[in-house]
Amino acid sequence: MSKTHQAVADRRNDSVLVYVNGDLVPRADAKVSVFDSAFLVGDGVWEGIRLHEGTLAFLDRHLDRLYAGAKAIALDIGLTRSELTAEIRKTLDANDMVTDVHLRLMVTRGIKKTPSQHPDLVVGGPTIVIIAEHKAADPKVTESGIHLFTSTVRRPGPEVLDQRLNCHSKLHEVIALIQAYKAGADEALMLDPTGHVATCNSTNFFIVTNGEVWTSTGEYCLNGITRGLVIELAEAEGIPTREKPFSLTDVYAAEEAFVTGTFGALTPVTTVDGRTIADGGTGPMTSQLSEAYSRLIRSL
Repeated sequence: MSKTHQAVADRRNDSVLVYVNGDLVPRADAKVSVFDSAFLVGDGVWEGIRLHEGTLAFLDRHLDRLYAGAKAIALDIGLTRSELTAEIRKTLDANDMVTDVHLRLMVTRGIKKTPSQHPDLVVGGPTIVIIAEHKAADPKVTESGIHLFTSTVRRPGPEVLDQRLNCHSKLHEVIALIQAYKAGADEALMLDPTGHVATCNSTNFFIVTNGEVWTSTGEYCLNGITRGLVIELAEAEGIPTREKPFSLTDVYAAEEAFVTGTFGALTPVTTVDGRTIADGGTGPMTSQLSEAYSRLIRSL
């Protein structure tokens, strides 16, 4: 079974150094306190960033989202954007990393003196962790496509938890993924409170119908960096693109479907809830947008 985030195995990851609050430590020794805010209550924000030929792809957009999320939850990262970028580079340099790298940058509210939600119980500054790994997407996944299953777990509105926040509180997505996995699929398709399609548990979802690219309104999903870039690329390619409500009926009848994410870029979707999308292959518009995204990456 293909997996959305399946990577080519790389033994170098066994010996990577992990950044923990300024220190670079062996993978096996990379630890944070059991009193850390993220461990206690899922209190933190994070980004997944790709390194390609020495360039941190779309770093400004990732940092925009990180700092906006931190401001929304009143978390002081404690470093300027340039200082944080320097720490990322320090981690990459220590691991001799140049390309085909995916890194997870995590910032939590920090260690608390006792288990509690209250932010005033934090002792010291935030916890910052950077995990950089050699990761190239497995081409077999792109060739075969992935299977989706619609979860019963809905994406909530901003009155519950704003889905535009890339925060550590991901349990609803994990439950959705478990449902999909138990049903034999690779990832979960999730609906919004109105019953329209919102997103997947860890990627953004698109369909092609009547020669147009459709994705959700963005109100109930993480506004992914790759999602935004694909919308921009589609417009540049002269492909009509709509951010609009649509239902599972539209999905089942779609001409093409694909998901987007920082790691896998564009990945074709071949089935949803056991229904084959069109002929079950990679459609021409998905291929066109994948090629446009690849050109964009190469131009960085």
